[in-house]
Order: sequence, then structure tokens, then C-alpha cells
Amino acid sequence: MKIAVAGKGGVGKTTISAGLILWLAEQGRCPLAVDADPNNCLGYYMGLPDEITENIRPLSDMREVLAERAGTEPGRGGLYALSPPVTDLIEDYMVDTNGLSLLVMGTVTEGGQGCLCPENSVLKTVLRELVDLDRDMVVDLVAGLEHLGRGTVAAMDGLVVVTDATRPAIRTVERIRTLAEDIDLTTIVVIGNKVANSEQRQLIADGLTDLSIGGYIPAYYGQISQEGVFGGEAGTKFREDIARLAEVLQQAFQG
Repeated sequence: MKIAVAGKGGVGKTTISAGLILWLAEQGRCPLAVDADPNNCLGYYMGLPDEITENIRPLSDMREVLAERAGTEPGRGGLYALSPPVTDLIEDYMVDTNGLSLLVMGTVTEGGQGCLCPENSVLKTVLRELVDLDRDMVVDLVAGLEHLGRGTVAAMDGLVVVTDATRPAIRTVERIRTLAEDIDLTTIVVIGNKVANSEQRQLIADGLTDLSIGGYIPAYYGQISQEGVFGGEAGTKFREDIARLAEVLQQAFQG
């Protein structure tokens, strides 16, 4: 199963991503986790040791390396390579531990730095090469879909969009859906997170009537440890919800 997870900041997108990764690992499927969120917190939520997470440097921070691979200089546009060599970058920046693999890719979004197209072209190439691997993969995205292109989407099973029961988050789902359709990513499942009651469920359902709702995660989100989302009593309940969600996603994305 190869999925990308998106949603408005604060809705629990990274928590859901980490839960899906840990569930896949429990099934013995050795999943590949890709952190493409500028906050770069996925490793913590997966419960990786501090000595690993504290020393991970996002690939996006290596501006000079990315520009060199694109055949240009940092912050410059013009002509650049659309499919630069990236295999060694993946090998150098991939972290493997306890049956989990994590690549912290990040996002090049700094303002006032000139044209960032070459650097982002390299990151897109990295993701395109990763989705070609014969492995389950979960990509934790920002609300936008900067890293995804038609070449990448062709190998993805689908897009999971996380929302809570607030109108800004629901509007973000609609924006993400529009961006996804622009790159022919049409298999989309929405997950309602931090949902406390039937009224909140109804608010999400009414706001997204033409999208598939894959399930709802109860509002014990705040009690889940960020350092390993399956830890403690709340984490045990969360794991049960993630297991049900994973089954729904497999049916939706893989028939």
C-alpha cells in the first residue's frame, strides 16, 4: 500500500501517518516512511530513539546539494535537470531501525530565496524513485501537494486527507482535492480526527458530501504520546482505530 497523507496543520495528520506506519510494521511489511512536512516530526511520532531523531537533517536543508544535482545554483532558475540522479541521496539520508525506514525529505519553502524550482525538482525525483520500490509507503505531506506530480501519482494507491470538525480544516480538504485532481490523483479517502460526538461527525459528513469518509478517530487525540503513538492506554485504543482504518484504506485503494 502506497499512500500520501495530507491535511490542514493541527488536524493530526502526522499522528495518523505514524499510526499507519507502525501498523504496517506490526504486520511484518517493513514500511517506508517519508516525512515531507516542514515540521519534520514524523520520526518522533513513530517512537524512534532520540539519538536518531535528533541527528536527522532533512534533505531539503541541503540546498547546495539539491541545486548541484539539478545542474544549477541555489535559488536560481533557468535550465535545470528534471530527472537528476538521486539514488545515492536516498541511501545516504535513509534511516533504518527496528523494521522501519524513514527518509526526512522536508520542503524547500523559504521566501526571498529566488527560484526554488530546481531544488524541488530534485525532491520530486527522490519521491518518484521511492514509490517505484516494492515496499509499502506512507508519505506525510504538507497541506499542499508540492512533492507530487503525475509521474509520482501513477505509482501511488491513493491520498488520505485528515480533517477535524472545524470549517477551516474542511475547506482545506476541498483545496487539497482540487490540487489532487489537477495531477490526476482521484482516489481520495477522508479521515475525521479528534471527533468528539455525532454532531461533529455530521459536520464533516455534511461539509464533504461528495468525498469518501473512511472513518473517524475519537477525541482522545490529546492523550496520545507524541513519542510513539501506540504507547499507553490511549495509544492502545488508537492502535485499534488505526487497524480498522488500515483495512478500510486497503479496500479503497487496492480493491
